[in-house]
Amino acid sequence: MKRLCVIPGDGIGHEVVPSAVRVLERLMPSLQVTEAEAGWECFQRHGCSVPDTTLKLMREYGAGLFGAVSSPAHRVEGYRSAILTLRQDLKLSVSLRPVRSWPGLSTRMDVNLLILRENSEGLYVGHEHMASADMAIAERHISRQASEHVAQRAAEVARLRDSQRITLVHKANVLPLTCGLFRDSCRNVLAAEGLAGLVDERLVDVAALQLIERPQDFDLLVTTNLFGDILSDLACYWSGGLGLAPSLNWGRGISIAEPVHGSAPDIAGSGKANPLAAILSAALLLRYHWHAGLLADQLERAVELLLTELSVAELGDQTTDIIERELLKRL
Repeated sequence: MKRLCVIPGDGIGHEVVPSAVRVLERLMPSLQVTEAEAGWECFQRHGCSVPDTTLKLMREYGAGLFGAVSSPAHRVEGYRSAILTLRQDLKLSVSLRPVRSWPGLSTRMDVNLLILRENSEGLYVGHEHMASADMAIAERHISRQASEHVAQRAAEVARLRDSQRITLVHKANVLPLTCGLFRDSCRNVLAAEGLAGLVDERLVDVAALQLIERPQDFDLLVTTNLFGDILSDLACYWSGGLGLAPSLNWGRGISIAEPVHGSAPDIAGSGKANPLAAILSAALLLRYHWHAGLLADQLERAVELLLTELSVAELGDQTTDIIERELLKRL
């Protein structure tokens, strides 16, 4: 029996996550679902953004679906981002971000790429300090172990996708120690996996330009934490924007699917939130965590059919309910 820890989080997470859960339950009727808390609202109630009970449940269940998180615009004593806490405490060290053309949403129909982002270190370790009153310093951590792990995941994904190209994205011309270690570690692993012939490289600024100029040329991109954060946000333009972007935080035997959009407090509770990013994130759980590729294909085909037959832009004020209802008809 598959088990899922559901963490709605904040804002529209309470609307889009239940839709995604009901879609998963249609595909897997025996799915066992338990809800847990995390986020800014949780911090306001309990004084911590991710309770120990949530971490324990995630470790027990292995699979999670996270909705959205609100964060204060200024430092709040004792507050730590819920999603960063989940990623770091559960060792979800790879982020998987697919970008593909969707009918009715994309301006071109030949994009099908996937960005694998190292998800645990880089500048996101959060080590900052004031060297003086006029100088702030942030540390960037790149380890051989984490770089090799993301490369091993890239080899796994490349075989599942039958990838023809693996692009390592870095800035080793300026950061030869950190980016150089990342690049060389990835290259060595991919060579050991028999995939050296598929590997090429791009400096991050060139990759950003080419993702706009000719996104159809990319297949699988592998990069560091900050670069992956920025490039995946940029690339998702081709699949409908941030509001429709899915992702998977991927660890060893434990994963959390997460729509990329924020908590959207301006529309929370209105029924206008589009649940497709959460639903497509659930498809990533199916494919990469539960290894249920046929069910993931079925779900993604249903989304494609829905978008072919239904204009999302014309749904009006009840987007959440209409998309869920129409998608369930097509499963």
